[in-house]
Amino acid sequence: MIESVRTRSAADRVVIQVVDTGPGIAPTIQDKIFDPFFTTKPPGKGTGLGLSISHAIVEEHNGEIEVESTPGQGACFTVRLPVQRAR
Repeated sequence: MIESVRTRSAADRVVIQVVDTGPGIAPTIQDKIFDPFFTTKPPGKGTGLGLSISHAIVEEHNGEIEVESTPGQGACFTVRLPVQRAR
């Protein structure tokens, strides 16, 4: 369950953090969660594309996405996107 969504500006970037109270993500798989088709769900219960698509969208906008998580304590996803001024 989502606990909080935080936003702030940092120099030339906007930072968005989504914090949840879920089961957390094991350190052994944290480097795989943005890979296409990676899932921890049983067959037929998920495609493993949600985080991969999110990662691609953020990168397409010259941003970054990362996760910090401790098993049993939830996760915090941080998205950093550049701020562009209107011309």
